[in-house]
Amino acid sequence: MQTPNFEIPTEMRDFADKSVDQARTAVGTVMANAVKASEQMQSASQTFQSTFSAAIAKSFDHAQNNANAAFDYAQKLVRSKDMREALEVQSEFVRSQFASLQSQAKELSSLAQNAAR
Repeated sequence: MQTPNFEIPTEMRDFADKSVDQARTAVGTVMANAVKASEQMQSASQTFQSTFSAAIAKSFDHAQNNANAAFDYAQKLVRSKDMREALEVQSEFVRSQFASLQSQAKELSSLAQNAAR
């Protein structure tokens, strides 16, 4: 017995060939976009990590400066000769710490804004 010869029409083969090419192109585009997105996420992650590390380091610097200022204040306070001098030392400390805290907040805010970009 002879097997019947079934031929696929040319139009159907052309359509299937084009479909495979389109699918290949679509998958290639998806993969390229996925790689690009991954690279952007990695870059953003590195930027965030670097900015976060800088913020932590800056916070430790601020904490050290604040501790040193507090010890300097305590030392000046215990060396005060009278109540008037102690009040002056306290007033000076409060003014300088308020200015320092404002400056520190601006620095940390600037780092946060850079991280947000």
